[in-house]
Amino acid sequence: MMSLLDGAQLPLLLAVVALVVAVLAFWVANGAKGAAGKDLESLRQKTGALGREVDELRVSQFNRADAGASDGAGSGATAARYRAEKDAYERIWPQLWQLHERLGMFVRAVENGEPAGDLRLEARNAALDARNLLNRNRPFCSETVDELVTRLIDTEIKVHLAACQHLDLLKEVSGAPSDHDRRVLRDKCHALYEGEARDLMNRLAEAIRTRVINVSYS
Repeated sequence: MMSLLDGAQLPLLLAVVALVVAVLAFWVANGAKGAAGKDLESLRQKTGALGREVDELRVSQFNRADAGASDGAGSGATAARYRAEKDAYERIWPQLWQLHERLGMFVRAVENGEPAGDLRLEARNAALDARNLLNRNRPFCSETVDELVTRLIDTEIKVHLAACQHLDLLKEVSGAPSDHDRRVLRDKCHALYEGEARDLMNRLAEAIRTRVINVSYS
């Protein structure tokens, strides 16, 4: 056996061993390369997933910021509408109250036979001012308030016309007006002023209070 190893077969045996070692080294190297490739591929997949999550997070943050800006703009617009409506009522209501007050003074003066020329003009001008004020502020009023103000002004004008007829009737010299005619006009003034107009004033005050204190815009 030793003669064989020392002889011609030794180089062949060494070559076989070298080949086996080379095969083992190649196999180990390929195994390590495959493992490294798998690790690299896994890392690439995780990196890609992380990148997608970051992109999704950025998009989500952008959408929330844009929605927040839209909500802020909407809140600002709602506040502006509320202030505009409230300012309109603060301008209209005092004029309506002045109209109602001046008209009442005119009606009482006519009924008592007192001089009513100036009060007649004041009540007329107050009605015209109220109508003009409503027209300028109508875009800022709610539909309910707009309707009530319009009806109230129309009713106050009817009261004014009835009181004027009563006053003109008292001034006639061709014949003394009958008690019936005076009573009809007086009752008409009272029904409109103390009844319908006062009811509209109360309803309008409640409508404005509701809009100013508990308003909700869509």
